[in-house]
Amino acid sequence: MSRWVLHIDMDAFYASVEQLTRPTLKGRPVLVAGVSGRGVVAGASYEARKYGARSAMPTHRAARLVGPQAVLVAPRRPVYSAASRRVFEIIARHVDVFEQLSIDEAFMEPSVLFDASPDAVTEWANELRAEIKRETGLPSSIGAGSGKQYAKIGSGLAKPDGVFVIPHEEQLEILHPLPVNELWGVGPVTGAKLKAAGIETIGDLAALTEKEVEIALGGVVGKQLWHLARGHDDRAVAPRAESKQISSEHTYPKDLTTAPEVDAALKRAAAESHRRLRKDGRGARTVTVKLKMSDFHTESRSATLPYATDDEETLLATAFRIMRYPDEVGPIRLVGVSYSGLEDSLQDVLFPELDQTIVKPVQTDYESGVSDRAGGPQVEVIADAAPKAGQWQATQDVYHEEHGHGWVQGAGKGWVTVRFETRATGPGRIKSMRADDPLLHPADPLDSLDWGDWLEQ
Repeated sequence: MSRWVLHIDMDAFYASVEQLTRPTLKGRPVLVAGVSGRGVVAGASYEARKYGARSAMPTHRAARLVGPQAVLVAPRRPVYSAASRRVFEIIARHVDVFEQLSIDEAFMEPSVLFDASPDAVTEWANELRAEIKRETGLPSSIGAGSGKQYAKIGSGLAKPDGVFVIPHEEQLEILHPLPVNELWGVGPVTGAKLKAAGIETIGDLAALTEKEVEIALGGVVGKQLWHLARGHDDRAVAPRAESKQISSEHTYPKDLTTAPEVDAALKRAAAESHRRLRKDGRGARTVTVKLKMSDFHTESRSATLPYATDDEETLLATAFRIMRYPDEVGPIRLVGVSYSGLEDSLQDVLFPELDQTIVKPVQTDYESGVSDRAGGPQVEVIADAAPKAGQWQATQDVYHEEHGHGWVQGAGKGWVTVRFETRATGPGRIKSMRADDPLLHPADPLDSLDWGDWLEQ
């Protein structure tokens, strides 16, 4: 008797949702990254990936790789969240228990597939993918194997838009030639250690003795990776408790004594926390900076935004506004940044750069704590009033009383160009009009899905 674990991963999820709801973008190299060109790429279509662009890459670099044909689209988190909810609603019809890893991927262990043949697993996976595609229009890939490791590798081999089943008797044959960094849990630091030890493939790691693993990697993590490399993976598929906080912190071998050192440490912790926030699929209202000084006392300070956001620059700017430096608190040995007040619903901001420049503390008399608990007074974030009539941002959702739902393709010099289309219309017509046209209004991005009945449930 044998188990089958499956890993489903929505293909280029953010970019696929953009191409679904804006049919003109289908087949084009889309970068979900914001039209300003700052920050990092949240998602890249497969057409963009052919040029070397990928998620988490600096936007300016990805746009340069793709060239003038690149289409930069501002992220629309409410649309992605809605699409994700519908996908997992479909999955829940077929699987009693699944382990959702992020907004676009999950592990499954369907009871109906216990002791099934590889062909039966392939058929089941293709039927699920077809149902998701039929109801949402979105592509997905599924990998299957005897454990999570094999399922995860299988979904990578299945991409794009396919199924890859690793038969139990062939799993080591498929696993061992792969680069060792394909092993789940091998990050940059562990990868560097393995490379230094001459370990290039998963098979190289599996061939080591337990003692050699302890010398090369040390600790419990090294043994866990070694067991995975040898094909042992009995981890259960179970619902994950939803995180209340996402954080990252680093202790430095030498105390930080200058402002530039502290700035670099803050950016490092904030960037890592932001990557985890993106993976989680929610936004944060509260930013907390944690410092541990050379005398080992800890101070935490928090600032709360009036809305949840996943915008990296807004969150980083907020962290800087509550940061303290060595000339105030003495040498610093640990810097951490955490995001809490996590919410699925994010506010769309017409001009996000405003929130990155006008965040101002209304109180500077902070109290310091000596525990690891985030505390202290809140910091109010003062935002400008709503943009003036006639001001539009590229890729913004709009509605025209005569032409329907669309999105802004460009604006300037008193004019705005709009592409009128949704998921249901196919590639739409384009029209230019005066920017102050009284019939043109900002629109709810969710309307681009055109899932009226489902969204009203």
